[in-house]
Amino acid sequence: MAMENRLFFPQTALDQWILDGTADLSDGELRMSGEGRRYRLADAVRVLREVTETGDAHGLVGRVKPRASLEEQGAEIVETSMLIRDTAYDVEPGWVGLPLGK
Repeated sequence: MAMENRLFFPQTALDQWILDGTADLSDGELRMSGEGRRYRLADAVRVLREVTETGDAHGLVGRVKPRASLEEQGAEIVETSMLIRDTAYDVEPGWVGLPLGK
């Protein structure tokens, strides 16, 4: 079974698109106005860097992970920071989107 391509939408970009009127968010679904594209959204973060200088013990740098999945692993996420056990990361909050039919 093929995996659908998922996209990461940074929260700052999504906020701007909604203000600009180029996107609409309703009931967990993002609609891009001009393109007619739709995405089912899930709360996620992009892990930017490990900041404790102890190494990326969890192999998360450069990855986009659903917030619920990280929290199940014991992650504490506040704004743009995440802590998993003794390792701290800078993260970018946003949403992972699964494309839906038009």
